[in-house]
Order: sequence, then structure tokens, then C-alpha cells
Amino acid sequence: LYAQLGTMQFDEMAIRLLTSDATSILVMAGFSLLVVGVGFKLAVVPFHMWTPDVYEGAPAPVTAYIASVSKGGMFALLLRFFFAVDGYSYTSLLLIFSIIAIASMFAGNFLALMQNNVKRILAYSSIAHLGYLLVAFIAGGNMAIEAATFYLIAYFITTIGSFGIVGLLSNNETEADNVEDYRGLFWRRPWIATVFTGMLLSLAGIPLTAGFVGKFYVLSAGVSSTLWLLVIMLAVNSAIGLYYYIRIIVVMYSEREEGEEAPSHPSFALGGGIILAVLLLLLVWFGVFPAGIMGIIKSMALSLG
Repeated sequence: LYAQLGTMQFDEMAIRLLTSDATSILVMAGFSLLVVGVGFKLAVVPFHMWTPDVYEGAPAPVTAYIASVSKGGMFALLLRFFFAVDGYSYTSLLLIFSIIAIASMFAGNFLALMQNNVKRILAYSSIAHLGYLLVAFIAGGNMAIEAATFYLIAYFITTIGSFGIVGLLSNNETEADNVEDYRGLFWRRPWIATVFTGMLLSLAGIPLTAGFVGKFYVLSAGVSSTLWLLVIMLAVNSAIGLYYYIRIIVVMYSEREEGEEAPSHPSFALGGGIILAVLLLLLVWFGVFPAGIMGIIKSMALSLG
């Protein structure tokens, strides 16, 4: 892109794209490589292969950072770039992102169904969630910015909360990353099980959670732009994803068989409990009263759009 346009300033790039040959091989190659780079950072299909291994291998706090701040920052940059250079005028790019979105939804959800490791489930789930987010991105306009921003906020809360719980239940020797490690958790640690239930229900998009409102805004953005195929794919995949979230919840509230030894979870500091309480409160608050945060998001969207 720099070789063709001579600048990396977003506004200047937009001006020079109008006066330059926008279909030149350099511009097309530049945008293609941009899609690859962004796709790798967001871990969307087909650039997703690193995600489950990194999520499983890294400590839970590091995984939470990668899954939230890293991806959120890249998605925000992608939105800014496309609005600045009028990327929505390139229909071929939007088609590519549409294919990536659909592939990410299906691959993420179906691969998550096959996992018994909580961190890998959350990893493949994140691939599907980025596919959902791309629906709002492809829709364009201020509504897309609002929908994507709210969805990212809800996703941040649930992701940090989920991996935070995995971290709290882990010790220096082993991590609580197998689904069976959570069997009967409600009867041993009712508070942690309750918070984890809220996080999983939000990821599934169940009402009264921020995740439900976020998914509603994404669907609304898709409908407003008549992206019917993407909207239908999102609805179908939301139903598929519900299974593996509910599976973890059922395990947490199931009692262990007689004689079966329960895993020993370390005690955690008061600060950890307070953070979980704040995250759960935000999760429910944004799910029941989203108007306040949406007002802030809309004022920011006006400056960007």
C-alpha cells in the first residue's frame, strides 16, 4: 500500500486511493495482506490454528489478555481503518470478510463441541464470537460501530471472568482446564460456580446478560443492512454454541459419584472474589440497563462515523 500510495496516514490514504488506480496489483496485494494480518490477530478462519494451543498452553491470565485486549484492539483498528479509507466501497473485500465470518462461526462452534478442555472450548468459542463480530463490521455505518463496541465490552467481561475463574481454581502444579475438574463445583464453591454460570450464559447470549444485548445489536446491524445470509448463519450458530456452554454448566451442578475424589482447588484472596463480583454485576447491569453505556458508545460512534 505504501509503494502505491506513498503514505501510511489513514486520511491521506483515502484521498490518494481516489486519485490512484484502486484496482492496481499493489493495492489489491496490500489489502489482501492486510486481511491476512488482521485475520491472524483476530484468530478467524483460516488463520485460527494457533488459538487453541496458545489458549491451552498459556497461563490463564495471559490467555485472558490475548483473548480480550489483543483482539479488541485489533478489531477497533480494523473499524477505524475501513471507515477512514472507505473500505466499504470494495465489495470484493466485504465478500471475503463474509466468507471468513461464516467459516469462523461454523468452525469455531463445531470444533468446540468436540473438546473436553475448558480452555480449548473457550478458544474455539472465541473464533465463533469473532465471526459474529464480523457481521456487525460488514454491516457498516454508525449502528455497526455501536453494535461491535457493545459486543466487545460484553465479550471482554465474560472472557476475563471465565479465564479468571480458571486461574483461581488452578494451582502451581496443575490447571483446572478439564471439564471434569468442574464436576460438582457448585457444591464445593457455590460463589465461583454462580459467577462462571453467568459468564457462560452471557457467552451463549441468554437474556438478562450483556452477551444477549450485544448479540441483539449485532443482529440488528445485520438486519438493517439486509445481510440476511449472515444473520441466519449467526442465529443458527448461536443455537449450536448453546450446547457446549450448557454442558459445562450441567457438569458444575452435577454431584460426583460416591467414592469419586473431588479435585482440590486452592483458596483465593478476597480481592479475587471482589473482582468476580464486579464482573458479574457489570454483566447483569449491562444486560438489564444497556442504555447508559450505549449513550457513551453512540457519542463515540458519531465522531468516528
